[in-house]
Amino acid sequence: MFTTLVAVLVALALGHVAPGAAVALRRFGLYRRWLQWLDRHAAEDGAWRGRKGAWLAVLPFVVVLGLIQWLFDDRVYGLPSLLLGVLVLVMCWGPRDLDRDVEAVIDADDAHARHLAIAQLQSAGGSLHEDVPSLVEATVLNALRRWFAVLFWFLLLGPVGALLYRLLALLAVGPMRSLASVEAVAGARVVLSWLEWPVAQLMSLSMALVGNFDTAFKAWREAHGNQWATSTHFLGAVARASVSAELREDAHDYSDAGMVPVWRRLPELRDAMSLVWRMLLLWMAVLALLVIAGWVT
Repeated sequence: MFTTLVAVLVALALGHVAPGAAVALRRFGLYRRWLQWLDRHAAEDGAWRGRKGAWLAVLPFVVVLGLIQWLFDDRVYGLPSLLLGVLVLVMCWGPRDLDRDVEAVIDADDAHARHLAIAQLQSAGGSLHEDVPSLVEATVLNALRRWFAVLFWFLLLGPVGALLYRLLALLAVGPMRSLASVEAVAGARVVLSWLEWPVAQLMSLSMALVGNFDTAFKAWREAHGNQWATSTHFLGAVARASVSAELREDAHDYSDAGMVPVWRRLPELRDAMSLVWRMLLLWMAVLALLVIAGWVT
């Protein structure tokens, strides 16, 4: 838990202080070359061309990291494990800084700049539409794929979990999908959807806790979030409902105070990013409490 706290703080700081270095660290060039090698040498009817090709793509890296993680366990007062965890989480975080991408969309002054900023915001998934509800959904979905899913699997499995998720995401919905067959990408998306489903559920609960609980719960239920399925579409519905509820509450507060609200550009997108930050702070607060409880006991 302590390793996770330190690693998340380092990842966030690196994204703000040195965004260029952060992006360069997260290019996964070795993974790209491995996929290119597989594509050149695999047989046309081999495993790489089918649904199981995703496992062939990610398992070598996951197995090697798992061995390193096992060798570092309980060595030198846990310092090697700490450094390994920080390095892997920093690499798997992102690859771009989410709040910078959101600010770029808000601050875009012309149609061309706005289109480029939206493309960067939606780089990890989301609707290709540029309307406000779609941007809100893209913000929360990118928060899942850039931050929360990596953090969740890091907590459960350590560095191996974070790397497994990031490599699958790169193959399923990231830039690496062009290097694999259609069947391999489809297989990766199936596995990725199962990895993301519990994270989306926890994010929906977090939005309910840091926002309007009744509104979030109603949207979650109406979007069939209470069903066992691999879909995470309910997360976007909860995000849109939560943002709308918060903006209504803000307008109501201004009205009660006899003030006229001065809305800045794209208040929905600002509120969506505010929700994401509050969710992350909630998760970090829970982690901090677990760390303190572990030290006390």
